[in-house]
Amino acid sequence: MQRTTMIAPALMLACGAACATEGAGLGVYPDGLENFMSGALPPPGLYGIAYGGHLRYDSVRDGEGKRVDVPNFGVRVGVVAPRLVWVTGRTLLGGQLAFHAVAPLLDVDVRAGAGRWKSSGLGDMTFGAALGYHASPSLHYLVSLDVVAPTGRYARDDPASLGKNVWTVQPVLALSYVKARGWNLDLKAMVDFNRSNRDTGTRSGRALHADYALGWGFGNGWVAGLGGHGYRQFGDDTGPGAAGRARAFAVGPVLKYDSGKGWFLTAKLQREFGVRNRPRGEQFHVKAVLPL
Repeated sequence: MQRTTMIAPALMLACGAACATEGAGLGVYPDGLENFMSGALPPPGLYGIAYGGHLRYDSVRDGEGKRVDVPNFGVRVGVVAPRLVWVTGRTLLGGQLAFHAVAPLLDVDVRAGAGRWKSSGLGDMTFGAALGYHASPSLHYLVSLDVVAPTGRYARDDPASLGKNVWTVQPVLALSYVKARGWNLDLKAMVDFNRSNRDTGTRSGRALHADYALGWGFGNGWVAGLGGHGYRQFGDDTGPGAAGRARAFAVGPVLKYDSGKGWFLTAKLQREFGVRNRPRGEQFHVKAVLPL
């Protein structure tokens, strides 16, 4: 859903051989983007979701987690990503049938050495179809198949490119356990299957990654707790830009407010640790869901 999907190419120049997954070891999805309610489809209708965020990376880590010496390295990405969700009212294989599309608008600022590159505009769009299930009043889950299209502007010599220049197919499994008062749990797991970058001849390896949130509902619409993400590349890169496998984990505070009138807000701040073969940083995401 994404992107922030464009942040990866933006880091390319500064990372060099220390980063796995072409485009600085970051995938097409902005890890940690989702929060509470990621696995619960609403009733049939049309819904608007707005994501906003700020991503900041200040260091690059090698295969042993050690800092790579990149003078004056820094990446800042601002993102506003509108998402449209249509829950059709039809069922397929016992689940609610839904479709969605995301169009990320990005502002990218990259520094490395004496150079600085900036760009803004449309990033890589995501399209997908989902089936949602309601196992109980509290337990919900969905399966979906997303496709990330290379719609963002890309140039192999521009580290602030807005796109990755690859097609990615992404199966998704998301689960939400929701209580007005009591524990709330969310998990959204994804696998990336990447096509080759036709301009570089490099194909990034398959990766498993997940967003999570665990919090306590206070019975007045508020939920607070901890959340973050995990990323693990399990397939090798191929081609001229191939490097070691990337991984990262993150944790931080999460918050949700449900108005009880069909709209809700979430927020997540997270800091990464255990990073290998990619940049290390922190991300702040907010999400607003509104029926249309």
